[in-house]
Amino acid sequence: MTNRNQGLIGLFIVCAGLIILLGKLGVFSFIGHIFWPLAILLPGIILQLLYFSRSAPAIILIPAGILTVYGALFFLCNTWGWWLMGYLWPVLILGVAIGMYEYYVCAASPVSRNVGFASIALTWLSVILLIFSLLGNFAFYFIALLLILSGLWILASRSNSKTGW
Repeated sequence: MTNRNQGLIGLFIVCAGLIILLGKLGVFSFIGHIFWPLAILLPGIILQLLYFSRSAPAIILIPAGILTVYGALFFLCNTWGWWLMGYLWPVLILGVAIGMYEYYVCAASPVSRNVGFASIALTWLSVILLIFSLLGNFAFYFIALLLILSGLWILASRSNSKTGW
């Protein structure tokens, strides 16, 4: 055996020992616990890149949008705390809407207008649910105040008209 081969074998054994030691100290479980959302985010980004490099059809943008939004959401919750998911769950609907909208905008062939309409409807649903989720119990007060102000505006505009009551 030559000195070069012995050096490579020795280096391999040292690396194997370090990997085992770091694994026993919990380094890899810590890294896996922190960065697991990248396993969802990176495939979404890769699918986006495949489409924009003209290596994949436009239909791939639907799962790409979903995975990218979900990966970003999970990374945010994993970093700042999973209690955020109690407020940010409507972003899951938004992920589907973004994937569908990307497909609708970027498809070379004429895509049904229903895909665009569904993506916009899902976006609005997600935004409305997100607002209600963030407002919590105050959402009902907000709705009540909005109804009262709307009614007062209608009454005021009616009383200002020439016909009166």
